[in-house]
Amino acid sequence: MVRLIFRLLFWLKGWKVNVPFTKEEMRKSVMVAAPHTSNWDIVFAVEAFRQMGVKLRFAIKREWMFFPLNLAIGPMGGIGIDRRPMNKRDKKLSMVDAMVRLFDQYDELAMMIPPEGTRSLAKRWRSGFYQVALQANVPIILGYLDYKNKEAGATKMIMPSGDFEKDMREIMEYYKGIEGKFPENFALDKRYIN
Repeated sequence: MVRLIFRLLFWLKGWKVNVPFTKEEMRKSVMVAAPHTSNWDIVFAVEAFRQMGVKLRFAIKREWMFFPLNLAIGPMGGIGIDRRPMNKRDKKLSMVDAMVRLFDQYDELAMMIPPEGTRSLAKRWRSGFYQVALQANVPIILGYLDYKNKEAGATKMIMPSGDFEKDMREIMEYYKGIEGKFPENFALDKRYIN
């Protein structure tokens, strides 16, 4: 029912999808979700992924996947992140390590990660999305929601080279001119702008 409502809102608001990649190319990937300025982003992202033929997945703390919230979060693509160690001698996993472990557990996993980490203005992007892709050896797909043009898309794929600064400069260049629902809450990370 939730997905039907999202589909209807996507259509009524006049949104379109722009993705040149095949489902197979996106089968295992980290999908950057930017700009992330509104709770509405999940509505348009869920429907955009459906139209791409890719099951959207996004990380949420395992503790939030309880009844009845799991009935809404699960169908939208939420996947509980289990940071517990494999055995009692090990320490708790980092979020990056827990997400990398997911890529070993699933045959198909397109994990959406907002690098800003918040809907509020963030002048520095978090690097977790990059580290997950690098360690899981999967591509980074640059996804966007451009509210100005009512377009959800993902038109660039980067295989992380290990040269974080170089790759981040390429990512920042890609997001220039893309406008979130609340443009004042979106900023590129100036450390990586040429």
